[in-house]
Amino acid sequence: MAREKDADGTVRGKPAHHPGTEAKGPTRAVVIVPVLTRQPRNDDDTNRPRLTRSAEARHDEAVGLARAIDLDLIHTAVVTVNDPRPATLLGSGKVEEFAGIVKEGHAEVVIVDHPLTPVQQRNLEKQFNAKVLDRTGLILEIFGERARTKEGTLQVELAHLNYQKGRLVRSWTHLERQRGGAGFLGGPGETQIESDRRQLQEKIIKLKHELETVRRTRDLHRAKRKKVPFPVVAIVGYTNAGKSTLFNKLTGAGVLAQDMLFATLDPTLRRVRLPHGTPIILSDTVGFISDLPTHLIAAFRATLEEVVEADLVIHLRDISDPDTAAQAEDVERILADLGVDASDARRVIEVWNKIDLLDEGNRQRLLADSADGSKEPPIAVSAVSGEGIDALKAVIETRMAGELQDLTVTIEPAQFGLVDWLYRNGDVVSRTDNDDGSATISLKATQSAREEIESRLRRKNNS
Repeated sequence: MAREKDADGTVRGKPAHHPGTEAKGPTRAVVIVPVLTRQPRNDDDTNRPRLTRSAEARHDEAVGLARAIDLDLIHTAVVTVNDPRPATLLGSGKVEEFAGIVKEGHAEVVIVDHPLTPVQQRNLEKQFNAKVLDRTGLILEIFGERARTKEGTLQVELAHLNYQKGRLVRSWTHLERQRGGAGFLGGPGETQIESDRRQLQEKIIKLKHELETVRRTRDLHRAKRKKVPFPVVAIVGYTNAGKSTLFNKLTGAGVLAQDMLFATLDPTLRRVRLPHGTPIILSDTVGFISDLPTHLIAAFRATLEEVVEADLVIHLRDISDPDTAAQAEDVERILADLGVDASDARRVIEVWNKIDLLDEGNRQRLLADSADGSKEPPIAVSAVSGEGIDALKAVIETRMAGELQDLTVTIEPAQFGLVDWLYRNGDVVSRTDNDDGSATISLKATQSAREEIESRLRRKNNS
């Protein structure tokens, strides 16, 4: 969509031409990205200023979010807001301007990529004569479409009800229709708008009980995994950083991986055997995003417990994105909310994905800057081409099982059942078959594999 900038800083998208609009097609929508001139408040415990994104990046992300639920965008605009209005956020002139665009383009939904109070949302709906979704509402709508498991659906519905609880205004008609827990845009609904907050609260309590049952089941599964015990490695990152693509590359799984925000929502776990035989459980999690609603994080805490309980966390960054530093800060802030210190090199590995999209000059400069010795350097990979994947596997295995060690063992004839295990769990360098029927095997093995080998040999000798 072509854009042009007004004197006041507004970046305006030109309405697209849509032939044959008489037929019912995708929901027509307008996207507004308010940019407040005041510096965002730093709301964490650090003294560092919070990184801000460019207006262009915020616009592109808002458009990506809207397109993730197949909205037909007839107009998009970035609007500079010097003095936020309590009643409408935007100034009266801009409200009138967008009301005209909505009417002329027959838009049914207006996306405002900023938190709106219930009063602001209601007033804008009256002015635009269309449904209005703020950033939180839009993310909830996307999550409602993406949830596939029972747990995911319950979590989305709980987050939606908590969001809706403060917005029960009888004049709003769009809340009469619900779909899949999110329910802002979808088909005929289950009931009329909730008659009062008591009924809404009862539904919230019921959902929390159901989620608690799901959480207990997940705890049982986690307890069984700990008995094995396989270390858990969780992949986290900003949405669309390539987590599912990396997950598929490491596991050979067929998890949905698309160039789309929040392409996957429900967590996926797979068992992986690393090059020197170390088994791990790899977990793919929901993508993070800036200004993720607090109650949404709370609703998905059961899912995100996979991150909290993980032995190792891979923080995946899209290093080709101009806003990669701001995205990393958002991810680190959410990890901190979950009790995970992203600066702990023993627990968190930083991985730079999409390195293949950088030209050689930028690639070398970034890698040189990262190797300053002040912290563990990140691992550069391309989840699409496979570049750097072997190095990443080696680092994961070293963290989980220790450094490779040289080991020489003699296997007696009665112990030959261990030979196959040695080949599967170590890197055999040489083998000599001796005259007495034994075999001397030299190999490289991780520290944990060496301990297991020695333990198995002792058990065989004692039996």
